[in-house]
Amino acid sequence: MSAQPADSERAALERESEVTFFIASGPGGQHRNRNATGVRLLHRPSGIVVTATERRSQAANLDAAFERLARRLAAANKTDTPRIATRPSRAARAERLAAKRRRAAIRALRGRVRDE
Repeated sequence: MSAQPADSERAALERESEVTFFIASGPGGQHRNRNATGVRLLHRPSGIVVTATERRSQAANLDAAFERLARRLAAANKTDTPRIATRPSRAARAERLAAKRRRAAIRALRGRVRDE
């Protein structure tokens, strides 16, 4: 999926979302601190909330918020394919047991040396 949502997708998101603007705190100077450039989007059907306060421009923050919302919705709608359970073959099980026996024999040799 591209970083920017398509125009039709963006229009659908705008219809389904509630947009609020707020005064964004932090560095950025007088323009940012005095104007409501922060954007908060609430996607009503899913309840997902995203904010954007990085830029001093309200329009740039609005674009960033819609991009974020599109990414979050895509991640929420992604379904993982279930794992297909498999069993090791009889030969693989026998080889694994043989390797364990070899390792056990080597470890048994690490024991203390007894004086006789």
